[in-house]
Amino acid sequence: MSILFLRTAALAAALLPQLATAAPMSLEAALQLAAQRSETARAARAGVLSATEAARAAAQLPDPTLRVGIENLPATGADRFSTTRDSMTMKRIGISQEWLSADKRAARRAAADASVGRETVQMQVAAANTRLQTALAYIDAFYAGESLKLATLMEHHAHEELEASRARLSSAIGSSQDVLALAGARGVSEDEAADVQQQQSTARVAFLRWVGVAPDDLMPPGAMALPSEEAYVAAHPTVAAMQRDVDVARQAAAVTASNRKPNWTWEVGYGQRTGYSDMVSVGVSIPLPVAPGERQDRDTAAKLALVEKAEADLSEATRAAAAEYRSLLSDAQRLRQRIDRYRSSVVAPAGQRTAAATAAYRSNQGSLVALFEARHAEVEARRKLLTLQRDLGRTQAQLAFRPLAAEVTQ
Repeated sequence: MSILFLRTAALAAALLPQLATAAPMSLEAALQLAAQRSETARAARAGVLSATEAARAAAQLPDPTLRVGIENLPATGADRFSTTRDSMTMKRIGISQEWLSADKRAARRAAADASVGRETVQMQVAAANTRLQTALAYIDAFYAGESLKLATLMEHHAHEELEASRARLSSAIGSSQDVLALAGARGVSEDEAADVQQQQSTARVAFLRWVGVAPDDLMPPGAMALPSEEAYVAAHPTVAAMQRDVDVARQAAAVTASNRKPNWTWEVGYGQRTGYSDMVSVGVSIPLPVAPGERQDRDTAAKLALVEKAEADLSEATRAAAAEYRSLLSDAQRLRQRIDRYRSSVVAPAGQRTAAATAAYRSNQGSLVALFEARHAEVEARRKLLTLQRDLGRTQAQLAFRPLAAEVTQ
């Protein structure tokens, strides 16, 4: 059974409740679908698996070396190339092993584990980015749909009022100017609806890229839990990744520092001679660091400089993340204030104007043009309110979904 089939079955199982009930999709359901089908997350998981397998081999001793040969083989004379005529000729077989101390093996294993930690963070960064992009696409698609509802309503009103104006003209109650004005207004409304429909189509395509399905309707995003500045900075993808880079650099420096003590190599060999006693050889090879201050110490200093670089990059990333949090939080606060003010000072009066224009028209004290203008102004005000709410939702989504998940940062 292929992996593709299993993933398709899992996705179908996740979608089955929604298909059965035809209920609007929620933000949480969209996030789950995006996480299940993310190829970026799958690639990151493969990276973690690779680093984990490499870490398991990091603390092992190097493979032993088998040595086979012939020593003192005659090259000239009557015994040339004979392995049995000269007493000094010896067939030799042996094995050698480079030995790493326990401290060196522990340092290498720690460096490999640090690489696993870095790959793990990269996997969670991919997951967090998937969640963030899905949430942003969801918000855009939802508010594009709400805006299309308003534009469609305005188009319907324009059509109704144009037909009513034509009926009044045929009964000699209305005027041709009203008919012409409302005809143009209907054309404008139709164009606005087409423009909003195009925007919604673009937003739905972007949303489809993440979740893989095109739902009939979307639920409102709802409230989002916003982290504190400390939690946001600690779980910021860049900060978390650079923290792992610091760990990797430190462990790499420790491995390099351990190389100041050379690795010994021991060897055991067995030699066979014709007509004489066989021989056993035992030896140890010890590298001699004749200038550690010019070689090993400089290599260690180079690695320590990389540690300092990684720490400086981490400090700068931490400052940038803190500034980003404050900027987003300030934008969210200002958008909430603008929404409250706009709702009370623009949307509410626009609704009152529409009600007054409707009452005036019904009492034959107002024109259809005035009623259309009032309705159009109210729809535009509500569309502007949707734009502000969408901007607030996008800002809150960045605060809520950009950091790594809580279980990752522990």
